[in-house]
Amino acid sequence: MPEDLQQWIGPVLAIAVGLVVLTLRMRKMQRAHPLRVERLWMLPAFYGAVATALYVTHPPQGMVWIYALTALAAGLTLGWIRGKLMAIHVDPETHEVSQQGSRLAMLFIVALVILRFAARAFMGDGANVDPTVMFATTDVLLAFGFGFIGAQRLEMGMRARELLAEARARRDA
Repeated sequence: MPEDLQQWIGPVLAIAVGLVVLTLRMRKMQRAHPLRVERLWMLPAFYGAVATALYVTHPPQGMVWIYALTALAAGLTLGWIRGKLMAIHVDPETHEVSQQGSRLAMLFIVALVILRFAARAFMGDGANVDPTVMFATTDVLLAFGFGFIGAQRLEMGMRARELLAEARARRDA
């Protein structure tokens, strides 16, 4: 197989898989899904435990702390925005809470994935990257991911609880 063709197979395959996943997610997004408000804390707690374990075993060095804290702030902000983009509904009769993703929320994730691919293309395949840079990148991405997931779940939980309280107040009135 020509070397030029081999260089293109990986990115083309990644784009094809990404498009299939995106198409399936867009179709699934059209339906409302139950939202278990009492379970929203679980994923951020698990992710936080993993991030903490990794930070303890390989603590960020020097300026990486600043970058990680900046990434955490960016993750918190963007996660809150994505949480706001999620539609949350409370059934007035049964008080069951459901969520439905919006196209804008999905495009938001697509933009983050494109940003990741761009960063990966900028850094190369990672074979010749200093391990210190790889650890620093991991530290920054962990902080961003924790902020993103935590803020999204927190915003959705707060809004769901508020909508549920309003529905109960209308029932009791």
